[in-house]
Amino acid sequence: MIGTVLSLGGGGFSMSDDGSSAIDDLLLDLTGKDDPKVCFVPTASGDADAYSQAFEAAFAGRATTSVLSLFGHQPWGYQDPSVLLEQDVVYVGGGSTANLLALWRLHGLPDILREAAADGTVLAGISAGMNCWYEASSTDSFGPLAPLTDGLGLLAGSACPHYLGEPERRDAYLGWVASGALPAGYAVDDHAALLFRDGQLVEAVCEQPGRQAFRVETSGGAATETPLDVRLLP
Repeated sequence: MIGTVLSLGGGGFSMSDDGSSAIDDLLLDLTGKDDPKVCFVPTASGDADAYSQAFEAAFAGRATTSVLSLFGHQPWGYQDPSVLLEQDVVYVGGGSTANLLALWRLHGLPDILREAAADGTVLAGISAGMNCWYEASSTDSFGPLAPLTDGLGLLAGSACPHYLGEPERRDAYLGWVASGALPAGYAVDDHAALLFRDGQLVEAVCEQPGRQAFRVETSGGAATETPLDVRLLP
């Protein structure tokens, strides 16, 4: 792909008591603008109103905010998804990765997002909003954790958010990569994120000390974890 993606394993405003987040600060800095346009896309949560309101509160005074509600929730209402082409940041919330992908395809978002990224819009997201950018991912969209292999494919390989923060995530992901159910990919702890440009990993960052991220591949029929250097954000 052409463009910039910041994928959060967890963290950001939605996992902060007061809405502050060093990862979100980095996201705004990536735009190079004093008053960037940031659109929140809460599809994976069914456009949960409280989630969108928390986003607006966290970014108030720092960005011009908007919400793309594909469910037409008020006060935002339904908008043509092409409004994403006018944004400096598209920030995708967490929830059901499978539901997000299905609804996005019905509304034509994959092509719009590729065009936006190529034109300079920064794509970002947490949890399901991390998973969606990759070819495949670990998800609880179907109840128990399961592999999902029909992501957007803007980023190669697979993703596993909440890697060390939720029970069974690590063992399940390692097993799927080892068996070939998922391709090699990246596993990211809560409060950590990966920054990609033009499909290439630039760096891993975190907003709390000790948070980790890994490259997970197969070797000799087993999955291997290679820790990434993770920069602690100020």
